Amino acid sequence: MSVILAIESSCDDTSVAICNNGKITANVIANQTIHQNYGGVIPELASRVHQQNIVPAVQQALINANVTKQDINAVAFTRGPGLLGSLLVGVSFAKSFALALNIPLISVNHMHAHILAHFIDDPKPNFPFLCLTVSGGHTQIVLVKDYFDMEIVGETLDDAAGEAFDKTAKLLALPYPGGPLIDKHAKQGNPLAFKFAEPQIADLNFSFSGFKTSILYFIRKQEKENPNFIAENLDDICASVQHSIVQILLNKLKKAAKQFNIKEVAIAGGVSANSGLRNGLQLAADELGWNIYIPAFQYCTDNAGMIAIAGYQKYLKNDFVGQDVSPMARMEF
Repeated sequence: MSVILAIESSCDDTSVAICNNGKITANVIANQTIHQNYGGVIPELASRVHQQNIVPAVQQALINANVTKQDINAVAFTRGPGLLGSLLVGVSFAKSFALALNIPLISVNHMHAHILAHFIDDPKPNFPFLCLTVSGGHTQIVLVKDYFDMEIVGETLDDAAGEAFDKTAKLLALPYPGGPLIDKHAKQGNPLAFKFAEPQIADLNFSFSGFKTSILYFIRKQEKENPNFIAENLDDICASVQHSIVQILLNKLKKAAKQFNIKEVAIAGGVSANSGLRNGLQLAADELGWNIYIPAFQYCTDNAGMIAIAGYQKYLKNDFVGQDVSPMARMEF
């Protein structure tokens, strides 16, 4: 029997989950709305709001899972990567909670957890599989050989796909967070209305800095000719940008699947909630005979459920850390 309390505080969402013998029985996410006033996450504000949210989130998770503090066998937490101030809140709470109850601590890599979210629900991927991990700060293709035997075979050389969505949203004057709004408008637009060049990057790597710049210049040029260009073409712009980003991602993923001769293919991270990416992955699966795996929406964005399932696998291996553990803003994969 194992009941694991998991804490995720790497960015701006405070999340607490309970894993009972490999099953997620609670996954509480406290969103921070304060950053909407600034058009992006303000690290100092994020850490302060984590301090306000973490105790109520833990209490709610215990209630939802119908367990008490005394039932907890271990505490899993995100050690990194992430915002140092935000991580510090979660790590400090986890250490204090574990010390008070004399139970072990489990350190989890946030990026490993995104991939292991696929082992929360059925169907689960078979090893080895490829996982395209796409979030605001990361774009990676990972060859997953076992729960903690993973190799990055392709990654962004500069900006991530999520940043391309966010930057486009800012250019279009959409409120933060802009990624979901681009997805919303894209559903009503023509994905082939405007064409953007695909970056020619070697091997399985990505680059989105030039892509972001091309969108900036495109919008500037169009607005010179027609000041109402964005308002009159918002749906088509969003659809075309989303289509271009999805094609860039999927073309590299297809190349990786062919290179490694793998038909078990997954996506993870916040951008895996994007409907265009999900639909594109399904089309690729139909074309190439892939078995595809997409997490439930609540396990795509930052959440403690994925930390809990990663912690559970470490618990089975008795892979614990001591009270001297500290958060890491940058953490080796």
